[in-house]
Amino acid sequence: MANFETIESAREFFYKDKFAVDTGITLDELTEDKAICSLQITDDHKNAYGGVMGGVIFTLADFAFAALSNQIHQPTVAQQVSINYLSAPKGEKLIAEATCRKSGRTSSIIIVNVIDDIGRDVAQFVGTGFKL
Repeated sequence: MANFETIESAREFFYKDKFAVDTGITLDELTEDKAICSLQITDDHKNAYGGVMGGVIFTLADFAFAALSNQIHQPTVAQQVSINYLSAPKGEKLIAEATCRKSGRTSSIIIVNVIDDIGRDVAQFVGTGFKL
């Protein structure tokens, strides 16, 4: 059962996450089994080498994780997360797609795949959500 009746109500709730919102992350799609978030890459997201900072990619993935895990059960908090950085983004936008691998009585496992707008695999995030 979905906790947010509309994408607008989900945005209203999650846009209180000021760090993610101030970073430029948007919640683009939210269903009972998927969340898609994105970020337009700017110079503010780059490290000293000119690449996108790992923390930016992590924040995008974490935001998608939060949206989907709280769509499944609210409130849910992160209990354990990990991320594998696969390759540097080459496009101008990052897209994170969260899907639920398992939803149990007290926890959920969410997989978030991050790609850029040219289809390059950027990262894979795995999060365990603890249902409060």
